[in-house]
Amino acid sequence: MTQEEKTLIEEHIVDVLKTVYDPEIPVNIYDLGMIYRIEVADDHSVDVDMTFTAPNCPAADFILEDVRTKIESLSDVTSASINLVFEPAWDKDMMSEEARVELGFD
Repeated sequence: MTQEEKTLIEEHIVDVLKTVYDPEIPVNIYDLGMIYRIEVADDHSVDVDMTFTAPNCPAADFILEDVRTKIESLSDVTSASINLVFEPAWDKDMMSEEARVELGFD
């Protein structure tokens, strides 16, 4: 698989990640800065590192499953592995400009 193909798949993944929300926050997880890494392998499997805004997020299981299901629903993805990480710790500086405006941080 070429780097161009991987980049296109990553763009599709970002598009679906922008449809995943923490039920308590009105901004998608991608713009919140909760996605740390997206890696597409030559076999079309995907490995994602993500975090939560708080380690004790009550919706953690729901969000992780939503992320995995939506990524695996893409026709150019064979499987997705979602890794929950807490290093580096999430903070509001990781949010996109749009997310900061939406949440009143700017």
